[in-house]
This record gives sequence, structure tokens and C-alpha cells, in this order.
Amino acid sequence: MADLPGAPGRAPAATGLPVPLVAALWMLGAIVSFSLMAIGGREMAVDLDTFEIMTYRSAIGLVLVLGFGIWRRRLHRIATRRPGMHLVRNLFHFTGQNLWFYALALIPLAQVFAIEFTVPIWVALLAPLVLGEHMTRARLLAALLGFLGVLVVTRPGVSDFTIGHAAVVVAAFCFAGSFMSTKRLSGTETVWTILFWMTFLQTVMGLGLGLADLDFALPPANQLPWIAVVGFGGLIAHLCIATALSRAPATVVAPMDFMRLPLIAVIGMAVYGEALDLAVFAGAALIIAGNLLNLRDRT
Repeated sequence: MADLPGAPGRAPAATGLPVPLVAALWMLGAIVSFSLMAIGGREMAVDLDTFEIMTYRSAIGLVLVLGFGIWRRRLHRIATRRPGMHLVRNLFHFTGQNLWFYALALIPLAQVFAIEFTVPIWVALLAPLVLGEHMTRARLLAALLGFLGVLVVTRPGVSDFTIGHAAVVVAAFCFAGSFMSTKRLSGTETVWTILFWMTFLQTVMGLGLGLADLDFALPPANQLPWIAVVGFGGLIAHLCIATALSRAPATVVAPMDFMRLPLIAVIGMAVYGEALDLAVFAGAALIIAGNLLNLRDRT
């Protein structure tokens, strides 16, 4: 989900608060935004398919990004010399986001978030092939821990491994592809340019595929608040993560994201009556351990 890199600098906090606390507050904004997006996506799935959800989500984002561009006089920066890489990035992200929304309606929210945490592990496995980075023993061990964690969460042979679980696994892979595409773009493109092409291309993709199945639906009035939650939540989450990364190193910021799991587990229990499954937390612990090992290997 969060695949836009933050600014590389470590700007000091202007609030007088300790830098880690400022970063934690920004990450709290991201965690709340992602959690609200999950609830909104599940509620919208009652009336809308994933292509329709993506169309409305991206259209709201496009309006916000264009408004920012007009306000800051950056519309001239829309032009890019790398349209092909933008297309690749957004094919990955659009596919992953569709599968993520699809899975939300099928499996417990905590399972979706736990499996999604494998994104950095997919990045560690694919980076040597795509970005030319070296594969290390630590990254291989991190990948093994992540794989074991997914097995513990899904428990094939003990409970059903459903199409919803498979959708999140593929979504995590796609988010990793999107992250690496973003990494390649970030050398020449600004965050605003990347966000513009993301919202524009994914609006076109969602609308095109939604119309292709001849069943594109206008949202009922009761879905409008959830559309706003999903549309605003995605951009706010990206903004919060990018700002947190500009305040503190990735090794400080990234572990904070794992607080999404207990929060969404409690939300799932309170709102949808989903059981607090210890196996999900045990599997997530393995996945998180793999991610922390991967982070340590990069420092």
C-alpha cells in the first residue's frame, strides 16, 4: 500500500518535540488512514466491485493532486520522459490494490494486514534481479521467516487456504513491484509527479475495466462517505509515511507500521465480530522478525 519513498533528508522537527515522537505521530496518521481504508473498502464491497472502488478512489486522489498542483503552480511538472515506467508502476499498484480490496471482503482484516506485511520481504527477494542489489544471507533468512509466517497465518491443511488469502499474497508481490518501480522513478521524478500519474492512470484503468464488464455502477448515497474515506485515506497515508521518513530513518519508522495489526484486529473484533486469532499474531511475529532482520541488514 505505502510505496512512495520519503525524502532522504532528516529534517529536524520544528515542533520542539523529540524527532522519534514526531515521526511516530505521523505514522499514527498513516496507521489510522490505512485502517479506515480497510473498513471503507469492506463496506463499499457490498454495492461496488473493485474496479468501481478503484475508479472513485483514484478520481478523488486525482482532484486533490491537481488542486495541489494548481495551488503550488506545479502543473508544468506533469510532463515526464518516463511514461513507460509510470505505466509499469501503476499496473503493479492497480493490480495489487484491486486484489487487496477484493480480499477485504473475503477474509478477516487482521489476516489481510498480516500477509501484506510481506511486501518488504518480496522487495528483498526481487531487488537483486530488478535493482541489482546483492542478495545476502540475512535477506534469505528474512524471506524464509516471512514465508513461514504466511504459513502460520493461513495454516494450509488445518484451515482453508482461500482465494482471499491468495489474493493478498499476490497483492503483496504487486506492491513490491510497485515499490521498486517507484524507486527507479524517484531518481528523476518528484513525489507529486508520481502521485499525479498514479491517480490519473488508475482512474483511467478503473473506469475502462469497470465499463468493459457493462456493469459499472454509480454509488448509492450511503456509500458516498466511504468513498471519501477511501479516496482521502490513501493520499493521507502516503503523505504521513513520506513525512515520517523525512523526520527519522527508515529503521525507526518502518517498525511503527506494524502497529496496524493489533489495531485492525481490535477493529475487526469490535465492528465485524472477527475472533482474535493467536495464529495470526504468531505468524505476523515471524513476518515482522523477517522485516526487522531485513532492515538491520540494510543499515
